[in-house]
Amino acid sequence: METIERYFPGLTPLQKERFASLDSLYREWNSKINVISRKDIDNLYLHHVLHSLAIARAVTFAPGETVLDVGTGGGFPGIPLAILFPETRFTLCDSIGKKIKVASSVAQELGLDNVECVNARVETLGGGYDYIVSRAVTNMADFYGWIKGRFSRQVICLKGGEVEQELSQCFARHRLSPAKVTVCDIPMWFPEEYFEGKKMVIIGQ
Repeated sequence: METIERYFPGLTPLQKERFASLDSLYREWNSKINVISRKDIDNLYLHHVLHSLAIARAVTFAPGETVLDVGTGGGFPGIPLAILFPETRFTLCDSIGKKIKVASSVAQELGLDNVECVNARVETLGGGYDYIVSRAVTNMADFYGWIKGRFSRQVICLKGGEVEQELSQCFARHRLSPAKVTVCDIPMWFPEEYFEGKKMVIIGQ
């Protein structure tokens, strides 16, 4: 929690309470369903919550805007972002039922009425979202094929490792203009060692 408050000092008391509750909620669920690796649960705030919140360094979601989190797993990056932007509507989508069950339960326990959790593949959902976000779901060429035409503003993907080859395939397969793509190094915001090599890919309309 100290790390979250250091980077986001303007949190309200309710936001602080909700972020603080994540530890016990995910530990409880992780004892039943392994949504976060057992060895990684002690690093929940740095590796999962703060990593998710890197998106908030690139964009500020406005009240009433809609965000689709594709492949949310247990709720990342969607739940931390929903806590930070309580007036933005978030749809958390995952094809694995037990994972979306965790995300739904956590959102309900936190009282996040701006979150809807859906057990489905993104290809079966309609379009019309302002933003689409994801965290290390699959390669960019496949991912963009899933979500192409479903957003009106930006796609923001948290990625690890080399993304240039993935983007080259994406440009070729989908005729996506490189001028619409920005790649950011997450250590420019968060210098912790964990974020070394981690990137954010932003695709505009």
